[in-house]
Amino acid sequence: MVSGRHVVVVGGGIAGLTAAWILLRDGDPQLTVTVLEGSARIGGKLHAGTIAGVAVDEGAESMLARRTESIDLAREVGLAADLQPPSTAGASLWTRGALRPMPRGHVMGVPGDLEPLAASGVLSAAGLARIPLDHALAPHRYEDDVSVGRYVAERVGHEVVDRLVEPLLGGVYAGNAYDISLAAAVPQLVPIARTGGSLVAGVRGLLERARPGGPVFMGIRGGIGRLPVAVAGAVVATGRGEIRTRTTVRELERTPTGWRLITGPTNAPTAIEADAVVLAVPAAPAARLLRPHSTVAAVELSSIEYAGMALVTLAFRRADLAAVPAGTGFLVPPIDGRRIKASTFASNKWGWLADADPDTFVLRTSLGRAGEQAVLQHDDADLVADSLADLRDAIGLSAEPIDTKVTRWGGGLPQYAVGHLGRIACVRDAVERLPRLTVCGAAYEGVGIPACVASATSAAADVMAQLARPLARPVR
Repeated sequence: MVSGRHVVVVGGGIAGLTAAWILLRDGDPQLTVTVLEGSARIGGKLHAGTIAGVAVDEGAESMLARRTESIDLAREVGLAADLQPPSTAGASLWTRGALRPMPRGHVMGVPGDLEPLAASGVLSAAGLARIPLDHALAPHRYEDDVSVGRYVAERVGHEVVDRLVEPLLGGVYAGNAYDISLAAAVPQLVPIARTGGSLVAGVRGLLERARPGGPVFMGIRGGIGRLPVAVAGAVVATGRGEIRTRTTVRELERTPTGWRLITGPTNAPTAIEADAVVLAVPAAPAARLLRPHSTVAAVELSSIEYAGMALVTLAFRRADLAAVPAGTGFLVPPIDGRRIKASTFASNKWGWLADADPDTFVLRTSLGRAGEQAVLQHDDADLVADSLADLRDAIGLSAEPIDTKVTRWGGGLPQYAVGHLGRIACVRDAVERLPRLTVCGAAYEGVGIPACVASATSAAADVMAQLARPLARPVR
């Protein structure tokens, strides 16, 4: 590597890899970057594997298209030709004993148009009758943060939360709507909550002002798991970037010129010198590394809980299916008491999957929500059996899979509890007092891929700005 400033990025998920790429792309031409990843592979929660010889995602399978950060990144690292929106639409809700169409005209399950909601059969007559009371309720201005579930239930009733909001939020956070922060998870509803008026009317206004056209989600031919691999390739291709796996950082030490990172076993530690550090790891390891330098940051990060989940991928011969399921899949409200919380008909949703093997049909199920960690301890065979049992009830599936794969994401999704944004503001204020160190990733301002890319881009810009200034004297 050429001589010059050296930045170490701790964490080889999409946030860490993006931060490394931005530093090398936009930083001083002599800047070098080392990415340290504790596990055996890069990519974090983005990972592509195979089933029945077909490439599939074993983690997130799409990214929000109406935020362009991750799409722009994919184009930069050579994946422009492989970007692909879903081939079909038509998600459903498996609730009240049947598959029912996801009603149009909502924001995270909160309705702005009652006609398609009534036609869907998702809510009972009593649940539908409760919604118009929203217009008659006295205004209540929420000045402080509130849970999504509490706010929505107070305005339009618990049934909207239980059968619409919960499954949609669960797909993003695997959490409980009555615990998740409105300001952090559904910020577009905050102005409505602050004014205190009708929620339905406010959502209708949001929908009317929304920009029409274009896909909501975007995938990548061969799987979203290709994105971190491509970013890592771009980092290494600069000749100034290095990626080390199986390298856990045990300690951070201040030095007169920046930071020293201690890796390796306790009886044979290895020190890595850095002019600056980006922590792109989950909240718990970030708290551990920051504790000797900022009690405030460590305490606030330690309070962020995580939820785990399992993904079950199933491959079938199309010829064995009595009928190929229609649409992209379905979500399951927790109140219905099913074992799975969602199923994606991957071969319908992604044209590249159907093109790769027209004779094979791939679908996925997900299991596990916040507070259901025991699900992750079940045997693979039990998770597959639970998935097949629910699929039999939901779509009449009777075929046996030709291949199965279970992927566990223990502690994979940060829970944005009420007050999350204030907590993160405290963390960022505390970290700003530590020279040439910054943080990024899903624990902060968004769990989606575009949000993680944006977080990493901001962290890289912060590091470059700090490197351009004289190093502050260490605080004793």
